[in-house]
Amino acid sequence: MNPQKSTLYRYAELLASCTRARLTGTRGADEIYALQVEDCLPSAEYLPESGKVIDVGSGGGLPGIVWAVLRPDLSITLLDSVAKKCEAVRGIVAELGVSNVEVVCSRSEEFARTHREKFDLAGARALASAGVCAELLAPLVKAGGRVLTFKGERVHEEISEVMDKWGMLGLGRPSVNFYGGESKCMVLWEKEKPCPKVYPRREGLAGMRHFWGE
Repeated sequence: MNPQKSTLYRYAELLASCTRARLTGTRGADEIYALQVEDCLPSAEYLPESGKVIDVGSGGGLPGIVWAVLRPDLSITLLDSVAKKCEAVRGIVAELGVSNVEVVCSRSEEFARTHREKFDLAGARALASAGVCAELLAPLVKAGGRVLTFKGERVHEEISEVMDKWGMLGLGRPSVNFYGGESKCMVLWEKEKPCPKVYPRREGLAGMRHFWGE
């Protein structure tokens, strides 16, 4: 087993044994590694050549910790609003000895106000619909950067409901990249221009009043 795979399996073991917070719905290190950690591996090809990356709604650290292990040259921020999860993930990061990770406890809307367009890539896994993810992530990414989210079978429905309004966030049209069959994909947007300062809106509004319906 190569060093990176060994570290990632140890990460799965730590997730399985965590008692301070419920970090994953899957039990057992082998199952977590196969269904959660390995699911994140294909996304590494979309990471930037250098710079800063943020994982929004990181939960137990997926995919951010996987990215940090695979790309020690990047600076990775794990963002989550649940203090108990952040505390547990800080312990996991320390146990793994991964030095390029910062764990931040905050709502994404609040964090974006003080770290606006500071990142080369913002990603999310199991966070919200494609349109809501785009609104939450776009304010964090600098022009020329990229937004990424993991999606499932409803991806085309989620994208079509936004129509051609991605430019309202400074984003280009999304590309859909399937992996492991037709049920799992990653959606990517290029950040073509700065995000209008009206975004982020106040906490929770993205999911209640969609930007494309404004």
